[in-house]
Formats: sequence, C-alpha cells, structure tokens
Amino acid sequence: MKPLRIALTKGRLEKDTVGLFEKIGFDCSQVRDKGRKLILPVPDAGIEIVLAKAADVITYIEHGVCDVGVVGKDTIMENGHSFYEVLDLGFGRCRFALAGPKDKPFYTGYTAKCIATKYPKVAREFFERKGMDVEIIKIEGSVELAPLLGLSDAIVDIVETGSTLRENGLEVIEEICPISARMIINIASMKLRKTEIESLMGKIEAAKETV
Repeated sequence: MKPLRIALTKGRLEKDTVGLFEKIGFDCSQVRDKGRKLILPVPDAGIEIVLAKAADVITYIEHGVCDVGVVGKDTIMENGHSFYEVLDLGFGRCRFALAGPKDKPFYTGYTAKCIATKYPKVAREFFERKGMDVEIIKIEGSVELAPLLGLSDAIVDIVETGSTLRENGLEVIEEICPISARMIINIASMKLRKTEIESLMGKIEAAKETV
C-alpha cells in the first residue's frame, strides 16, 4: 500500500509536527536532514511528508494529492473549506486581532473605515458580523506599515506577543479569534484510508496528553 501522504506547513509548524511525530516514536531523521528535498519518507510509520507553504497545504488536501495536512487555523479561515478539520494540535498558538494607532479611537466617526490586511476574507466576515461597512486593502508584506503611512485606519493581522505592534505605535483594538495548528483530512481519504487516519489521530491525541 502506498504511504499516507501528509502535507506540513514549512517552518515552525513543520518543526513542531515533526517533534510530535518523534514523540509518537516515528523515525523522522530523513525529514530532519532534508536538505532541499520537499517529499520525505518516514518508512517505519508508513507515511510520507510533503513540505509546502500554508495555502498550498490546503490546495493539496482539497485536490486529493495529499491525505492529511497540518496548517494554521488562520489559513483555513482565509483559504478553504472542502476537507475535514479533525484535530487542534495545540501548538502555533496566536490570535487574529484588529489593531490600530495607539490612543486613536477606532469605533467613532461616520465615515467608512479602511482596513489593511493579508486576510481580506477574515476581515470582511468580522466587520460583516458587526454590521460595519469597511474598505479592505490587501497587503502582502508588513501590514503594520499601512496605518503608519496613512493608507488605512487599522489592520487585521495575526498577533502573537504584540511586540511588533507596540514597536510601531499600534495596539490591539479587539481580538477576533484564537488560532492554532490544525490537522485536516481529504474527504475521500477519510473514507478510503479511515483505519490508518484514525490510528494516526489516536497516536497524536495520546502524545498530546503527555505534554
């Protein structure tokens, strides 16, 4: 049988997931010493690791070229829905927040506010729930620049410690929701490889409880 293919988000989530797999007892030495390889076997576990950017993890799961994925809740909220979200892995914790210039009231005045963000869908849904009409500008890089340059009234972004905001004279106006790493499963794989996937989930949950 072909190995269960697991797409991991490159970077910190990759390292944390590999650490979790090693705790289960998987030999991830080939993943640790990956060089430039992007597809790496974990032979003793019957799995294959694929390293990808966060949004691509979702694409690979939705199209069925990977069975299982590990991705941040932020990416799930912004990019996709046709898969099963099965586990909160408990690491990669941070939060979505609305932030703006310090000591400048945001919820005042009658003109429509302008929001800069890398996450237009998340921002739009947040303000729709409030019944607020806002203009949303998508930014690819350091979103904190937008209010400093006068491009936006505020930003919607991921906040971990808040130190980047503080250093740029910004502060959290309102928290939107917590974020952490999640395990997602391809819809067809959940049927066709149910036993393997449930076995992996059971091992992960047991390893999480011993943290």
